[in-house]
Amino acid sequence: MHVTIIGAGLGGLTLARVLHVHGIPAAVYEAEPSPMARMQGGMLDIHDYNGQLAVEAAGLTEEFRGLVLEGRQAMRILERDGTVLLDKADDGTGGRPEVQRGELRRMLLDSLPAGTVHWGHKVTGVRAVGDGRHEVAFADGTTVTTGLLVGADGAWSRVRPLLTPAKPEYTGESFVEVYLFDADTRHPAAAKAVGGGSMMAPARHRGIFAHREAGDTLHTYVSLTRPLAWFDAVDFTDPAAAAARVAAEFDGWAPELTALITDGDTAPVLRPHYTLPLGHRWERVPGVTLLGDAAHLMPANGEGANLAMLDGAELGLALAAHPDDVEAALAEFEGTMFPRAAKVAAESLELNELLSGEDGEDTARILMDAFEAFTGAVRQS
Repeated sequence: MHVTIIGAGLGGLTLARVLHVHGIPAAVYEAEPSPMARMQGGMLDIHDYNGQLAVEAAGLTEEFRGLVLEGRQAMRILERDGTVLLDKADDGTGGRPEVQRGELRRMLLDSLPAGTVHWGHKVTGVRAVGDGRHEVAFADGTTVTTGLLVGADGAWSRVRPLLTPAKPEYTGESFVEVYLFDADTRHPAAAKAVGGGSMMAPARHRGIFAHREAGDTLHTYVSLTRPLAWFDAVDFTDPAAAAARVAAEFDGWAPELTALITDGDTAPVLRPHYTLPLGHRWERVPGVTLLGDAAHLMPANGEGANLAMLDGAELGLALAAHPDDVEAALAEFEGTMFPRAAKVAAESLELNELLSGEDGEDTARILMDAFEAFTGAVRQS
């Protein structure tokens, strides 16, 4: 058995690592020209019920522990006027330690044999060639034919059309991201508002969220529920004007919160959110499957990276358990992956509907009530 994986994200690399642990060769093809071609995103909380299980299956638990940023499980929930509803310290007992996405990806890359990942291979087409085999064509004119193809290539997967005609649709929500550097000295009010970990200041159809990352950096995620045409009218080529336009949607909010938008040290970056249909699945097609966002793209809910890693680990374990029956392995994997993803997507939709509420409802307090029910946390008096 030789496995061809499209996409060197967390899911594809976890699969490659678990296969390597079990002596199964794999090749990963990635469109980016190198591991450092772009920033790999911000903080990830890796959960003890999915992401950490994948790390364990990959035999990388000790390496993972070395990446954890202590104290970052602290959480604050604020109202739009800056009133603190929750200020939960990180007592070291939580099951969601925070790591930098780029460092996690580097850990996985370093765990693979040299040459496993083929950089600069952008897929231009995929086709079935019979007997469960598929040919993948790349932009450089080369091709590869494989008996087992795994699409780990994200939202706009080029492998997905082999299995399903489903296409991602815009959720109605987008993030606008900015970074603030040397926050405690250069942006003290914003840094105090965020605290030592994550901060959420949600409202109906909008919110300001932030993480304290490594190196005294704040990473802001501004959530806006607006049509794509609204964002098209924002001139993101003018960073100051774009930040001012986004901040105008938070008129009257506490200045330490809006500073997380207007005082950014980087240009605002638009991140529209897309999703596949709730409960998305496909009929078994010989020799090919999907994992992560390629399989079950859903709105931002903190589970995407964790689910992708668990998908990769479970597919690797299924292939190791059925080395002479690839179809049995794929059926076993998909039989577990489909309902798990559907459950998470449904829970995410339920929470989003709860937070959307009706005009005048206090979204921050609704979130606080939900958080109290889930964790037993106590709000500020």
